[in-house]
Amino acid sequence: MPLLIDILLTAAAIATLLASVVVFVQVLAALCLADAKHPGDSGERCPLAIVVPAHDEAAVIAASLATLVPQLSAADRLLVVADNCSDSTAALAAAAGAQVIERTHATLRGKGFALDFAILHLAAQPPAVVIILDADCQAAAGSIDTLARVCIATDQPVQGLYLMRSPPAASPLMRMAEFAWIFKGRVRALGMHRLGLPCRLMGSGMAFPWHRIKAAQLATTNIVEDLQLGVELASAGTFTRFCPEALITSEFPVSREGSSSQRRRWEHGHLSVIVREAPVLFWAGIKARSAGMIALAFDVAVPPLALLLLQLLAVWGLGIVLFAVTGLQAPVDLATLGLLLLALSVFLSWNRYGRSVVSLGSMALAPFYALSKLPLYLKFLFAREQRWVRSKRD
Repeated sequence: MPLLIDILLTAAAIATLLASVVVFVQVLAALCLADAKHPGDSGERCPLAIVVPAHDEAAVIAASLATLVPQLSAADRLLVVADNCSDSTAALAAAAGAQVIERTHATLRGKGFALDFAILHLAAQPPAVVIILDADCQAAAGSIDTLARVCIATDQPVQGLYLMRSPPAASPLMRMAEFAWIFKGRVRALGMHRLGLPCRLMGSGMAFPWHRIKAAQLATTNIVEDLQLGVELASAGTFTRFCPEALITSEFPVSREGSSSQRRRWEHGHLSVIVREAPVLFWAGIKARSAGMIALAFDVAVPPLALLLLQLLAVWGLGIVLFAVTGLQAPVDLATLGLLLLALSVFLSWNRYGRSVVSLGSMALAPFYALSKLPLYLKFLFAREQRWVRSKRD
């Protein structure tokens, strides 16, 4: 039994160190390498369709569409899917200039079903590019054109720079959450981009060539349908390109209930994909000798930042106990190195991109932020979120 404990803890230390190394390489690439150039042209672009799935989004839909309408040409379409709505979402979207289709189903609920409904509708007159934005998102000027041009030029899915912002007077813990999103959605994605590697899909600000999105399996109950779709496309040899020039923003829900449900859906979904899909994608990459598949598998397999910190601290603490009992030092050394690499990665990212979001003093609360999410991760083991639930925004 002692030998088995030694082996298991050493394996855990190696796994957490490997995740820290992946993050560190991504951060160094983001900060030190030059931008990868996007292919494109300055001529007239092909027609596109923007699809906005919306479920009871009357409070935000008009503001979101107001950022999209000025970016459309006469040949483009703006399609809102009012999915199982009980409010005025459909009327407000139509008044803002969108074409609206309404969908109602008692059991098949969620973003994936709404997207599938939209693609079936567009099939009668397919556009060259489909861009997907969530109903609470706003697109910076020029972002739609940039996404479309890169998508057409590469014939690949494209992920814009999608950032979540804290509302005014947000707590230090929410600002930590905003920085954690920057760390994942900007710094790590930029590192993959500058290494010439694919990134994951992030749910909003995504552009697809028509022939790729029409063949995708969208009508699923997966609570992180974007991440799952990106993995499935990569497994088939279709990689997603990161486009940091196209900025899409949204705000975290103000209510504690909304923020908690959103975070639970995102992180439980991500952990489920790590368990089910990351090993499959890695093995597929080995068989196909595909650096893109292998790199994306490593990226997807990195747990959320707070969980990675908790894992490293747990391995380090158990390693100290094991060292005192048996003299085995390897787990302590590996976990220590992992903690140092993660701390350096976070500090370098904060220094470049996080100073205006969270203070250095608040960053010292990172272990407490991680501990505050421990019940969330325990629920993954005993009460896993498995269905899509709209986050309450106010």
